[in-house]
Amino acid sequence: MRASIVALYVSASGLFVLAVVYLYGRFGRRLHGPPSSAVQPVPDQTEIDRLSGPLLQDHAGENAITLIADNMDAFALRAASARRAGRSLDLQYYYWKNDLTGRMLAREVLDAADRGVRVRLLLDDINAGLHDRMCLSLDAHEHIEVRLFNPSRARTDRFKRGLEMMLRPLRASRRMHNKQWIADGRVVIAGGRNIGDAYFDADEQSNFRDLDVWMLGPVADEAAAVFDRYWNSSVVVPIGSLRTPRKHYLPNFRSKLERVAASKGGQFYLGHVEAVVNEGGLLPADMTCHWTGEAQLVSDPPEKAFLQKRSHSIMRELMPVLTSARRDVRVISPYFIPGTIGTIEIGKLVDRQVNVAVLTNSLAATDVAAVHGAYANYRKALLKSGTALFELKAVHDATDQKRMSLFGSRGASLHTKAFTVDGKSGFVGSMNFDPRSASLNTEMGVLFTHPALVAEVEAIFDEETSPANSFRLTLERNRLRWHDIDGETPRVLKHEPEAGFWRRLLAGIIGILPIESQL
Repeated sequence: MRASIVALYVSASGLFVLAVVYLYGRFGRRLHGPPSSAVQPVPDQTEIDRLSGPLLQDHAGENAITLIADNMDAFALRAASARRAGRSLDLQYYYWKNDLTGRMLAREVLDAADRGVRVRLLLDDINAGLHDRMCLSLDAHEHIEVRLFNPSRARTDRFKRGLEMMLRPLRASRRMHNKQWIADGRVVIAGGRNIGDAYFDADEQSNFRDLDVWMLGPVADEAAAVFDRYWNSSVVVPIGSLRTPRKHYLPNFRSKLERVAASKGGQFYLGHVEAVVNEGGLLPADMTCHWTGEAQLVSDPPEKAFLQKRSHSIMRELMPVLTSARRDVRVISPYFIPGTIGTIEIGKLVDRQVNVAVLTNSLAATDVAAVHGAYANYRKALLKSGTALFELKAVHDATDQKRMSLFGSRGASLHTKAFTVDGKSGFVGSMNFDPRSASLNTEMGVLFTHPALVAEVEAIFDEETSPANSFRLTLERNRLRWHDIDGETPRVLKHEPEAGFWRRLLAGIIGILPIESQL
């Protein structure tokens, strides 16, 4: 009798879960928004058209690419492109925080919409649910629409949101990690940065070392096509279909943005934007622009997040480039979990006399200790294969003013995702070398062939892997050692540097749990 009751209970529970998942699928399809597409550029219609026109004529068929390594430049160039936009802004991000810099950029976007610019803002829902009020406020504007990728139906109740994720764990773990900013269908900024204080040197504790590319040329058409494919995807839902904004949201949000802009921090960032705009060009004079006919925007299709069209994965574009190396491969990945197969492939490169060097976060520097726990399982095998391993330090020298944030923070965490091959080819984007980027998230980036541009990425790698900024790992009697300098004196450390006991314990526990595929 008891066995029958248990069996009945299990069956009923299973049917309930299936019903919930089915109904959620119907909910998503029912709320799918009307399709739309990128507004086609028109010569001399907007300020961006007029500034870019002569450049595109002089370099027909080529793309302009500029690296954005500096966090302040990354903020100012986004804001400046919004100010100059006269036609459209298509913005796609994993998350957009409702903090100082997030609000300052929202203010620029709102100002553009007030001028009649059409704005489409596409966000992944994993973090957007925490900032619904901001998204709803923007969506209330007649020229702005906000949509969410793979959204939760529960918007205001954290318990219900958590329950929904538990009932559909496989679907809930699939996220849109893409990051791109397209202005007037001409200027594209893509790479590793989301929108938030830690990406623009405004965080009080720790700021990210990150990298974007600013682009102009045919690659903008590729970026627009990627955006449209996601925007019109069946897994994207207008936020207005999930929650109804109240009339006071937008006016109150405008008032809040003006208070933020008038603050000391707001004025600091406005000053940088105005300096860029006042120079009169698309880019500041001190930023190098490279023109190349060999640049390609690569992206996962949105369907990848739900185990469809995996043959079109970005990894299928990138792996042949990496495995074709003959001399040198340098990888920068904040979350680096090569797995058994990846470790073997790296070993094959080294066996062919290819110098392979990897920069990732130290345990103290990472913002996701769980990932470090899984990565740690592969360190010895990588070192034994001959791979050079570097781990970014969590704290910078107090005398290095370039590393100081707006609020004086010297904390650092790596967030750049890039690689170079043989000094000729390179990649900058959103993709980490870990199972989540390979299988669960959708990713994008730009793949290019241009020795001078690659040399700039390599220079960033060399600076970040210097003893002042990173530890170099070695093995001594099969035990890990971390090498750096203390002032001018070489130093060798025998334990995870700068990391406290509890962080080391957490990483150690994660390292033995069978959850690597989710990291």
